[in-house]
Amino acid sequence: MNLQNQTLSNDRLRRITLVNSVIGISIAGISTRVFMISVPTLATALDTDMLGISWALIIYQMAGIGLGVVCGRLGDIYGHHILYGCGMATMAVGSLLCGLSQNVLQLILFRFVQGVGGAMIQSSGRTLAFRAMPQGSEGRAQGLMAMSHQFGFFVGPPLGGFIIDWIHWRGIFFLLFLPSLVGIALSTITGRAVASPAARTRSIDWRGALLFLGLSILVTMLLDQKIAQVMGTGSQTLLALAFVGMLWSFIAQEKKIQSPMIDLSFFSVPAFGFGSLGLLMCCITQGLTTFVTPFYLQDVLKLSPSFIGLIFLAPSLLSMVLSPVSGALTDRIGARFLLILGVLVLMAAFLIGANLHADSHWILSAILLALTGIGSALFNTPSQAVMVSSLPKEHWGIAIGLINGIFGLGHMLGISLSGIFLTLAFRFYSGNPGTTPDPGDVQVFAASMNVTYLFALGLSVIPLLTSIKMKKISPAA
Repeated sequence: MNLQNQTLSNDRLRRITLVNSVIGISIAGISTRVFMISVPTLATALDTDMLGISWALIIYQMAGIGLGVVCGRLGDIYGHHILYGCGMATMAVGSLLCGLSQNVLQLILFRFVQGVGGAMIQSSGRTLAFRAMPQGSEGRAQGLMAMSHQFGFFVGPPLGGFIIDWIHWRGIFFLLFLPSLVGIALSTITGRAVASPAARTRSIDWRGALLFLGLSILVTMLLDQKIAQVMGTGSQTLLALAFVGMLWSFIAQEKKIQSPMIDLSFFSVPAFGFGSLGLLMCCITQGLTTFVTPFYLQDVLKLSPSFIGLIFLAPSLLSMVLSPVSGALTDRIGARFLLILGVLVLMAAFLIGANLHADSHWILSAILLALTGIGSALFNTPSQAVMVSSLPKEHWGIAIGLINGIFGLGHMLGISLSGIFLTLAFRFYSGNPGTTPDPGDVQVFAASMNVTYLFALGLSVIPLLTSIKMKKISPAA
């Protein structure tokens, strides 16, 4: 009878853990997409330009990249339930502060606080979900988490558009507060029922963590156009040298220490190595395109924020529906076919974007976004499921932290590269070498956006090749 009661208790605990993970990952998705849809409005409200508001996007990703691996490591040592609850609390505080921001500098600072909470939620939430599912169901676990993330993407745009149009832009941040409190409560329940891990004696490579965070900051500063304008060419050269030196120090640190922050041998595992490169390139292409699309829809096609929110439902809905299917198929047939198909669908979307004009019908953009959702579901779910399951279970926390870091780095680099290519193309087509991208010049902006999509299309060849290299590796292998 005690064994039966214990089994029921464990089943109930697993269900609560999965529900809590779904809530947290959904909040992270809402935080990302509701902000993306609001950037044109925020740029106007806070009296900044397109490149300035991009830093409020980048800083969130920077926190996820630099701290995601650290959070995964801390979760493996001290318990993911504890770290997950802390992440929910940090997200709640950061959301309130963002809603109270008076200028773009405050918004950037408080978005970093949000990003710290997001890093904790993403690393620990996904790890808890993987461990709550039966062995051999890694694809379904990743599918569930991807569905949760896309649910946030699904409800974020229409909610954000409605709040901006009918209430106030500050409300898009306040809406995240109450769900975060629910996550904190559930984390308290599950945390009390779970024994603390026995791995407390493992050390944390704090120097490696600081070096990795520094690398994330430096690469962002190197690619951001706003910083390049302020600092000048000479300072950018010094930043490049500092990046090379810090990268050398980080690699040397991770090779010599017994318990590194990032075990570089992980990348020698074919599924993890090829998967990392393919996922990074794929995320860069998506970051390249998703940043410019809202500006095109609102400032070139003159669509309202609420209608844009409805258009952005397409990729989120399709990805939300297809991610669990993609995960289940990964468990059954392996990842290779799904990965290749996903990249091809994304390439079709980028080809449409490369041919959009200032007078194109909005339905073309809707088709583009829909194809992006389908391609992401077919690629991201099997890619991440295979990467996690290719490593020993005791390293799943750090593996998911690495994956979240790769995911965030890809999108951050995509946003930064988008600013670079959009600026260069805009200066070329406008004939003004000192100008910045202005969606008000609709013809030049549309032509410049086409260049960004063409670059994304060319870059997609890399994840296509890595997908072919994956052969028939499956998560159960």
